[in-house]
Order: sequence, then C-alpha cells, then structure tokens
Amino acid sequence: MIHYRVSYENPLTFYLQIQLTLDVTADAPAPLELQLPAWRPGRYELQNFAQKLQRVVIEDAITHQPLPYRKLTKDRWAVPNAAGRTVRVHYNFYAHQMDAGGSWLDESQLYLNPVQALMYAEGRQHEACELELVLPEGWQIACGLPQTAPNTLAAQNFDQLADSPLIASPTLLHQEYEAGGRPFHIWVQGEAALDWPQILTDFKAFSEEQLRLFGGLPVADYHFLNQFLPYKHYHGVEHHNSTVITLGPAELVMSEGLYKELLGVSCHELFHTWNIKSIRPAELQPYDYSRENYFRTCFIAEGITTYYGEYLLARSHVRTPAQYFEELNTVLRRHYDDAGSQNLSLADASMDLWLDGYKAGVPDRKVSVYHKGALAALILDLTLRQLSGHARSLDDVMRRLYEEFGQTGIGYTEADYVRIVEEVAGRQMQAYFDRFIYGTAPLAEPLDKVLRTVGCQLLVAENASASEGLFGFRTVVRNERTEVTDIWPNSPAAAALTVDDEIVAVNGRRVDMNLQSLLSSGAAEFELSVFRQSRLLTVHLAVMPGVTFGQRYAVDRLETATTAQQLGFQQWLGWEF
Repeated sequence: MIHYRVSYENPLTFYLQIQLTLDVTADAPAPLELQLPAWRPGRYELQNFAQKLQRVVIEDAITHQPLPYRKLTKDRWAVPNAAGRTVRVHYNFYAHQMDAGGSWLDESQLYLNPVQALMYAEGRQHEACELELVLPEGWQIACGLPQTAPNTLAAQNFDQLADSPLIASPTLLHQEYEAGGRPFHIWVQGEAALDWPQILTDFKAFSEEQLRLFGGLPVADYHFLNQFLPYKHYHGVEHHNSTVITLGPAELVMSEGLYKELLGVSCHELFHTWNIKSIRPAELQPYDYSRENYFRTCFIAEGITTYYGEYLLARSHVRTPAQYFEELNTVLRRHYDDAGSQNLSLADASMDLWLDGYKAGVPDRKVSVYHKGALAALILDLTLRQLSGHARSLDDVMRRLYEEFGQTGIGYTEADYVRIVEEVAGRQMQAYFDRFIYGTAPLAEPLDKVLRTVGCQLLVAENASASEGLFGFRTVVRNERTEVTDIWPNSPAAAALTVDDEIVAVNGRRVDMNLQSLLSSGAAEFELSVFRQSRLLTVHLAVMPGVTFGQRYAVDRLETATTAQQLGFQQWLGWEF
C-alpha cells in the first residue's frame, strides 16, 4: 500500500505539508519516477499543479538518508537509487485556490483536491492507497472515500484517490437522503440559512429521476460537497462518487436566483456520475495525468450532461416548464453571443478544449461543447422521439451507453456512439452528425422544427441595442470611456471599427453614457469620432437595409397546439400542456 500524509503547521501561510511513503522492491526498474498530475479530470486543460509545490525532499524513510534525484520535466522526478528502500517524499503544497477544482487551507477548514497535490509512482497507479490527515480535535471529514481509522481514508488505486476531494472542518453540516436504495449525502461548509426540508425533497426528486433513466447508480453512495462562500461565486466539478460545488453569496443560497443555480449544478454533476465517470471515452481509459488526453466526444460528456442537467429538473417536477425554458434560453443566448459556431465544429471544439476551451479566446473562433452540445442533444432527443412516436428517446441512447460501456468498464468511441444513436433511431443519422457534430450548420431552423413537435417554438427577436442590432458592435464603459469590445463579421461596424476603439462622438455629439440614443435617431448614416491607439479618427457607419445583427432566441410554448403536439409536450417534459 502507498501511504500519503497531509498536515499543516501554520494555516496563515496556506502551505500544506505532504508526505508520500512507498516501498520499492530490490528488483524494481530504475529509476523510480514520480509524477505530479498536470491536469485534472473534468477540466481538459493543462493546469501545471507543480507550480504550487515548494521544497521537494526525498529520503530513505528508515535511515533518513537523503536520496539524490533529478527533475525530468516540470512535474516529474527521477530517483535513481530507490531499489530495495522505503522511499519518503516531502514537499509543501500551496492550498490557496477556492473553486470547485481547487484546494484551500485556513484556520476554519482544510479543503483538498488530491489530484492537485499528490504525486504518484509511475507504473504503480493501480496499487491501493491510504491518506492520513493530521487534523485538530473535533474536525469532521466530508469525502467519498471510506474511513478505515480516525482521519484515515482508503482508496483502491491512485485514480480513485485523485478523484476524491475532501473537506475537513469543525463546522461541517450534514444531511442524508435515500434514492434507489442508495445513500446520498449533502455536506455544507459555510454560513447559510438553509431550508433543509426543501433541499432534501428536491434533491431526492432529481436523483430518483436519474436513477429511473439509467436503472441504477454505478457507485455505492454519493456525496455533494458544498462550499457556500460569502461572495458571489459559481462552480462545480464532477468526481467518482462525489461533486464539489462552490456557490455564493451564502446568505442568498435559498433565494430563487441562487437556489436554481444550486439545483442546476447539482443535477448536472450527479449526471456526470454516469456520463464521463462511468461512461468514459476510450481515449480516457486510463487517464494519463502527465499530458493532454485528447478526445473528440466532449459534446457527449458535457453537451448531453448540460442538456439533462436542467431538463431533468423539469421532468422530476422540481422546476416548472417555464423555469426550464428560462435556463434553456440562457444556453441559447450564450450560443448565439458570437459567430464562433460558424467556424468550428463540435467535434473539433472537443479537441480544442486543451487549447483555449476555458477562456474567451480570439473573436469568433470557437463554439462551446457545453452550449451547442446541449442544443444538439435537444435536437437529437426530440428527433428520436418524433421518429418513434415517443417510444424511444435520448434516454435510450444513454442507457445503452451505460449498459455496454459504463457497466463493463470499456471505453466508448465516436463510432460506438453513432452506432447506438442509429440503432435507437432505427435509421441512418449521418445527416445529423454531418451537420451538427462534424459540421457548422445553423441550428435555428432544425431546432424550431423539432420543438414544434412538442408544442413549442423558437422565437427570434431583434436586438434592442442600436449599436449591435443595426451596426453589429458592442461596447463597454470603462473609466468613463466607451470602448468597442465585440464586432459581428460582415456588419457595418466590421468595415469601420476595431476592437478597443474608444468612441468619443457621434455626429459631433459627445458620447457620455448615451451611445444608444445617439444611434437611434433613424438616420441612415452616422459619423463617429474614435480614438484608435491614441490617434483621433473619423469613421462612418451606414445602416444595411433589411439586415440586423445579434438576434435574441428563446423557447416558448405555442399559443395554440394540436392534440398531438400537446401529447408530445407531456411525453417530453412530464407536464400537462
């Protein structure tokens, strides 16, 4: 067994003291190589956790004799004389990242994502691990791992250990409910006035709906680890049998605006217990923590999960159809916020998560696997329902994936997913994949078409902003300066303005929080005075008759629906029309 020990001396420094102890056989291949993960499952970008390490010391645990080592890469160490020894590695880890993928230390708690902080011995990731926490008297531990002794957690292998975040604190709150015969634990760190009966009722409802969909939970128990923070925050990360959710401000958790976020992220992360943790792409079998793990199917892992995360809240009657449509409209707004969907496919966007998937990136370059992936999943679900008279749906695809791959531990491929979709559909679905997964075809028309089969429609409204709707550019006011932030391709603004231009006057009138009114006079052309790289320029904007930009999309029910449409609505959402 490989032993880890985590302690701290002064929480004001944020430094944890980490020890790794392991026996190396006399015939073990030399050198012993130690690797710190460079990324974490659930966020597909290199995060280089080694930048949080301080002072690595390696010694013989019996004699305390220092062992020479050589750093091979930014996060890999080689120990040439380890054979026949018990090796102990000491280092400090800086725990000062409060989000759902981070680690944090202060006087009130220790919050640790082990994947950030714990090295592993190359070739020995399959061995059982033990994690000992040195904690003050009276502290509790919230974690998906079992405790084998006080403050001691056991993992079957490094993957399970790395994928089991923990919160240790004297002020943890805990509630439990049961769904499908399995225990579900809700842990809370933070000061919040919680309506526990409401929370437990809602969580039980969406958990049971997911269990009905898949037919069973792939883990023995499940843990929601919540960090309710005193400031505005929103983040969630999935794990083997748990999730970490960071949300704030804590005093507003039970308000409508924040409680819907708690429900949405919790339902989303629980769905990941099947979709990515159990149903895993072949490229991630097993994880290689030392480098990028490219896979083209994140539109399944994240797109389908984003769709179901809000949809199942409506289907389980935790949220109403109108509330579900509000969340769906947020996805639509984000998808149509720029022209990136014209330039990159979902499959390629899955690969590019490792490139710039978690930052804004350059203008109009990319598409979100979360937002477009959710809309593509909606189109597929309603298409499958239409083809089968609601006898089959995306539920059947997900069940098949779970049965064939999740329950067997085999990784699935793109071809496997296409095959299962076509088998559920009972026909070829190449056009769907060519257009929406591997291509950049517009979504609006096909989305409206399938929504009408369930008594709904896709509404299109003109952009109320004169600068964006008529001329194709957005601005922000910074330090009383009106600066251009975004420009739609092929718009009047694209021929006259550039990002970072400061607009100072329109037709000789000074711009001072009045840009929209100045551009709303109805004139066909405007003269703008702008500073561009500290040079004053005059440019002209002309309206393009019949052409507008930045339209707003929303889903709503049809005012009048046929009997078949009303029945489709009920079969899809589980609510009367």
